[in-house]
Amino acid sequence: MSNPQDSEPKGRHQSKKAAASGWIGSALEYYDFFIYATAASLIFPQIFFPKGDPTIAIVASLATYGVGYVARPIGAFVLGHWGDTKGRKHMLLICMFLMGFSTIAVGLLPTYDQVGLLAPVLLVLLRLIQGFAVAGEISGASSMILEHAPFGRRGFFASFTLQGVQAGQILAAAVFLPLAHYMPDDAFLSWGWRIPFILSFVVIVAGYIIRREVDETPAFTEEVGTEAAPKAPVIEAFTQSWKDMLRVVCAALMNVIPVVATVFGAAYAVQPAYGIGFQKDIYLWIPVLGNILAVIVIPMVGNLSDRIGRKPPIVLGSLGAGLLSFGYLYAISIHNVPLAIVMSLLMWGIVYQGYNAVFPSFYPELFPTRTRCSAMAISQNLGTAITAMLPALFVAVAPPGAANIPMIIGALTLGITAIAAIAVMSARETYRIHLNDLGKPNAVPVPKDEYDRLRAQTLAEASLTKAVA
Repeated sequence: MSNPQDSEPKGRHQSKKAAASGWIGSALEYYDFFIYATAASLIFPQIFFPKGDPTIAIVASLATYGVGYVARPIGAFVLGHWGDTKGRKHMLLICMFLMGFSTIAVGLLPTYDQVGLLAPVLLVLLRLIQGFAVAGEISGASSMILEHAPFGRRGFFASFTLQGVQAGQILAAAVFLPLAHYMPDDAFLSWGWRIPFILSFVVIVAGYIIRREVDETPAFTEEVGTEAAPKAPVIEAFTQSWKDMLRVVCAALMNVIPVVATVFGAAYAVQPAYGIGFQKDIYLWIPVLGNILAVIVIPMVGNLSDRIGRKPPIVLGSLGAGLLSFGYLYAISIHNVPLAIVMSLLMWGIVYQGYNAVFPSFYPELFPTRTRCSAMAISQNLGTAITAMLPALFVAVAPPGAANIPMIIGALTLGITAIAAIAVMSARETYRIHLNDLGKPNAVPVPKDEYDRLRAQTLAEASLTKAVA
């Protein structure tokens, strides 16, 4: 019979505090990242680029959104190395400071009318810094939570990383909603859009206060205390875990769903060139409602993955979300706001969360502690970098005036999600492997009956601790 004490790191496990830190830190950092995404769809085409051709302005603005993803693999190499050699906690603090200050700077930029081409150049530069910074957030937060979580509950606790990301998106849109609704258009385009970016100062202060309270993980502390601690975790990750890294690259192509829901979908719905004519403030409610539902669904799916495994919800979520993209884009094309909201709730708020809630535990479980941050950060960000160019590609293959836009973009989306599903199906199941054995090719999963017993014991101890408290 397996003894969890033999295969789990010794030391103080701060499961709840680590989950809270990951949730709040991810919410704050992705607030920064997604206010840029929202502004790139709704605001930047009109103020940072020449006004001659609206299609060119849309493509250029969405391309600056994609530039942030291009920088992410570079950030992943640097920050992943830092996380595996200096610690998860230090890595997350660096990510937060870089993201916060670059976002504030975006809110202070001059427009194209004021300084000409210098405006989009500065915008691209700051977006590169944002992309570099965010590259370490999910891998660092997921690793920290996973390594603090008790055996049998890693999926549940790690899911709070992505619940925080969804909350950050809600906050980003929620800040824009009253501004877009109540401010006159001239004032909003002139200075009102800057308010959400400058508010990132709050992100820096609040995030630092929260993250400094969490200890480094016992798993990392044990690893750096050994003579075998890696000096070059990036090289070790590529030489020993390249197959699983390739799987993560392909699985991370699932970022196509948020691209369709919140970037291309926004441009398609509100930009005058497409002729759809959704009001900006009305359209902003679509991702908000979807994300509110996602916040509810994510911990339930994470908990489910601790019972049935990581792979089933990811595969079903990937294929289901790809199919629902047809209906979502069709609803926009026929100017049906209620149907667009319903399809968003299904695609983004429920089905996509089969993938979104589980990958924060599944990805880091594929790799050993010594290279976990590097391997996950590099492979995940390479995959998302590929999808980063999709908004501009979608506009290029389905420009304003094109026929059958929902079919064209829906087919591309489904094909991409199918690649992700196949990659996950080819991986080994990880949920019943002890933390110290993760990433080992010959690791033996705990038998299902013993796993259920250990998980029930963990749940009972948590309930007892809560009752006593």
